[in-house]
Amino acid sequence: MIALLLVCVAWQAEHPWLQWPRALAEAGAVGAIADWYAVVALFRHPFGLPIPHTAIIRQNQQRIAESLGNFVEENFLTPELIIGRLSGYNAAQALAGWLSEPANSRAIAEVMATSLPELLNGIDDGDVGRFFDRMVIPKLRTLDVSRAVGNILKVLSDGNRHQPLLDHGLDALENWLTANVDLIKARFSAASRYTPALLDAYIVNKFVEGVIALLRDVVATPDHELRREFDAAVQGLILQLRTSTAHRRLGKSLMRYCLRHLRDGEYYLTVLDHVRAGVAADLDRETSVLRGVAASVLVSIGKSVASEPAIQRKLNAWWLELARTLVVRYRRLLSALITEVMRSWNDEEVSRKIEAEIGRDLQFIRINGTFVGGVVGVSLHAATLVVAQ
Repeated sequence: MIALLLVCVAWQAEHPWLQWPRALAEAGAVGAIADWYAVVALFRHPFGLPIPHTAIIRQNQQRIAESLGNFVEENFLTPELIIGRLSGYNAAQALAGWLSEPANSRAIAEVMATSLPELLNGIDDGDVGRFFDRMVIPKLRTLDVSRAVGNILKVLSDGNRHQPLLDHGLDALENWLTANVDLIKARFSAASRYTPALLDAYIVNKFVEGVIALLRDVVATPDHELRREFDAAVQGLILQLRTSTAHRRLGKSLMRYCLRHLRDGEYYLTVLDHVRAGVAADLDRETSVLRGVAASVLVSIGKSVASEPAIQRKLNAWWLELARTLVVRYRRLLSALITEVMRSWNDEEVSRKIEAEIGRDLQFIRINGTFVGGVVGVSLHAATLVVAQ
């Protein structure tokens, strides 16, 4: 524009029509210089001169940081805005579908398995002892062992679930009798010194055979009399365990003994060491049980949630409530973090980075100012000619 202005001034006397491009050039140069000054004044002092109200970003960095933090808090970190955006998205279904893919679940299981040894090794032995002393042992002291055992037996006996255990016990007793006939004969002979050895062997063999036949008969007969007697004995024991004061005192006494033994021997540390060693050994194997179980559980959870809309609604409601709580509780901390981080930046570096980031648009501001100034100059020149005539 300045070059055009000089050309017009040099030849305007010979070419009067150059007054029009001269008006364009004069106003365009003024607009260009004014916009250059305005843009430069935002980021630094023009020509390094400390002119008032220049280097605006550098001079007002603290205020801009605080304003930016408040702006983010009031316009982005509002519970209504965040919950409104999240409520239209079925996060539970998306996560469940992602977990249903075995490859994804294996990746998560791998991360969990890899971090497990470090987690276990990071547990302080003293913390384990304090945990047992403050949390586990007080609970065990108040545990009614007798009633608990009675409840367990009740669960086992309901629906005749204890019958297979009886069958296994009878089979084990039969195997023991068969394998220890000679021992029984020796004991019988020692107790009966005045009978011949052949008679002792005959009696013992018949006795063992009779017992084995009875055991097999009990196993083969679901409604055998001995089974009924066994059931009655179990029910009687359950009743005693759940109601008897003597059994309750005995259970508490045994629990106190076990707790004292556990504390004196620090067996919980031994258990922790065994867990650490077992986990490490399992993870070193190519076919890790922990990895396989974790992956299978994650896949199962994913498929279950994906097929149950009711569970998805509950999880989404929980997720939205959690998001609301986090936003309400930490929105001010987040805005304060933005403010503090921006305040800690070097003012000159911040100004330079912002200018470099929007530099292309700043160039267009200068170019546009130049052309706008030129158009205004031509318009004003035309207006003065009209008024003058």
